[in-house]
Amino acid sequence: MMGERRVDQAALFYEFSLERHVPAEHMLRAIDRFVDLEGVRAHVAPFYSSTGRPSIDPELLIRMLIVGYCFGIRSERRLCEEVHLNLAYRWFCRLGLDGDVPDHSTFSKNRHGRFRESDLLRQLFETVVRRCMAEGLVGGEGFAVDASLIAADANRQSGVEGAKGLDPALSSRAVDEYLAVLDDAAFGAATPVTPRYLAPSDPAARWTAAKAGPAFFAYSTNYLIDLDHAVIVEVEASSAVRQAEVTAAKTMIDRAQDRFDLHPERLAADTAYGSAEMLDWLVTERGIAPHVPVFDKSQRTDGTFSRDDFDYDADNDIYLCPQGKPLTTRGTLVNDGATLIYRASKRDCQACALKPTCSPNTPARKIPRSRHESSRDVARRIATTQAYVTSRRQRKKVEMCFAHLKRILKLDRLRLRGPCGARDEFLLAATAQNLRKLAKLIPVQAPLPAT
Repeated sequence: MMGERRVDQAALFYEFSLERHVPAEHMLRAIDRFVDLEGVRAHVAPFYSSTGRPSIDPELLIRMLIVGYCFGIRSERRLCEEVHLNLAYRWFCRLGLDGDVPDHSTFSKNRHGRFRESDLLRQLFETVVRRCMAEGLVGGEGFAVDASLIAADANRQSGVEGAKGLDPALSSRAVDEYLAVLDDAAFGAATPVTPRYLAPSDPAARWTAAKAGPAFFAYSTNYLIDLDHAVIVEVEASSAVRQAEVTAAKTMIDRAQDRFDLHPERLAADTAYGSAEMLDWLVTERGIAPHVPVFDKSQRTDGTFSRDDFDYDADNDIYLCPQGKPLTTRGTLVNDGATLIYRASKRDCQACALKPTCSPNTPARKIPRSRHESSRDVARRIATTQAYVTSRRQRKKVEMCFAHLKRILKLDRLRLRGPCGARDEFLLAATAQNLRKLAKLIPVQAPLPAT
């Protein structure tokens, strides 16, 4: 028999509980255990006026931003709509059924004002990192560092030639931020090379084709992760050039020591961090074992002897050629004070039977040696160990963090402009990734049975 829908008279009163309607296995329930926002109001209180209308609770805005970045909701206008409709989002934001969702413009006003003035998003990120440490997810023995390109909110077709510079009449918040970081080692001062194009809408974004595809405007997000559980212990925005990324790595390592008292024994990274200066900074200044491939162009491909075919005698500060003849140096540094030149005797080379395979085009053989070569030798020795093989395998965890950032959190293109906008988005995304990791790795304790 066909069923018939019966419409009963509506009840006069309803009892509805958000707590009961949010599933126990929902991700927000697991995340909510680790969101500690008690200090938010006190942190931003000096940036609010003591008179006037009551403002939107900053804790509500932060909870909404966490929802947006955890679930890849890129638009704040859409985020407000989703929080308005989704019961789990309302529960997490402590709005109840009848709580008003703030207008999307509120986020912009607070971000450009109180949040940046108080560095609130940095404090939120560090609070979550400390919670990861308290839960035992950060070992502190091994770190990995890497950078990934994130497309800027700038159109390629609107770019102007970098040599011509920007129109002096151009004015915007992004332009002001660009001018403010011209002397910053992670941005304008990272390289003297003038970019091919500048984006008038976001001039701090770098024109790059590092992915071997079409060039685009981008920033770099830099992660420093702990190798135990791939917790992001530091994050930094920088220009999309290698020199800026190396500078950002140093900044993150120093800040991790200052803020969290983390002193890693080893650092895993790719060849981009294998310059002589970076390796010497790790070995000499920070006492960190560099599990990093040495950036070395000394290997020859024309069939003649490479530098590796010469033995270095550290006691006498000389090189010995395959025939046992010495190459000495006068101690004069070249290449902006970075390199020593060791020269063989012209008399020895002219009488040598191996000259055609050693120095066929010069009267005598010369060998350049970095003044940081001892640190490079440390990295080379480490590269022969099993620990290095393990670090190379573990380093893939930071690449997985970037894949998660772009594919799951959908942060493959920035929505905010300027260095401050990039910094805000990278901090919030890293915070969301750490919260999701806490939710995944720390199980929810089952309630004790009633007695």
